[in-house]
Amino acid sequence: MNTKTKSKKVNKAWLNDHINDPYVKMAKRDGYRARAAYKLKEIDESLQLIRPGDLVVDLGSAPGAWSQYVRNRMSPKTAVGGGAAVGELNGTIIALDLLPMEPVEGALFMQGDFREPVVLQQLAHAMGGRLADLVVSDMAPHLSGVESADASRITHLVELALEFSQNHMKPQGALVVKVFHGSGYSQLVKLFKESFLVVKPVKPKASRDKSSETFLVGIGLKPPPLAR
Repeated sequence: MNTKTKSKKVNKAWLNDHINDPYVKMAKRDGYRARAAYKLKEIDESLQLIRPGDLVVDLGSAPGAWSQYVRNRMSPKTAVGGGAAVGELNGTIIALDLLPMEPVEGALFMQGDFREPVVLQQLAHAMGGRLADLVVSDMAPHLSGVESADASRITHLVELALEFSQNHMKPQGALVVKVFHGSGYSQLVKLFKESFLVVKPVKPKASRDKSSETFLVGIGLKPPPLAR
């Protein structure tokens, strides 16, 4: 079988799975831009991370499904069907992504590369001196298929999100990051356990079974070693 024919069959199979995915259908019904909204929904419902009045920073936010879900949770009136809410917003959402994103009502979107210090400074400035209650990160690098290189890129993004949280999040706040099982995973769990009072690895039902994707949740920052 030539490569082109095989690629067409793979793409057709993926498209068929995508169309018949119950979470894709739910997202369309509820007005979410992506099925990823249900991953954060499951994590939040399990751990009660989002509350009205919170300041939430959404890293790797495009296409905006996570910001939509946060928007919903911080709105006095939920849209029919539990989907993306509109109207009054009780809280603050700041979203950041390298890619453009259609506006989410009430959320501040910044386009930039989270790996660049100047972008981190702009993000901190947008917070207006406030500390975040919750930082969520669905960021993931473009995977090359070379396990060691991919693990290094994933680790770098997680470390940046953690460092940002340590500098710009309330001590009792929470960080949610996307990680992948494989090389480097155990080191990231160790890093979280060194940094947070409570650490929860979560594999939401909305994550595809074939995917090695999972999420690490850290709640309550441990004080720096010198401050203990």
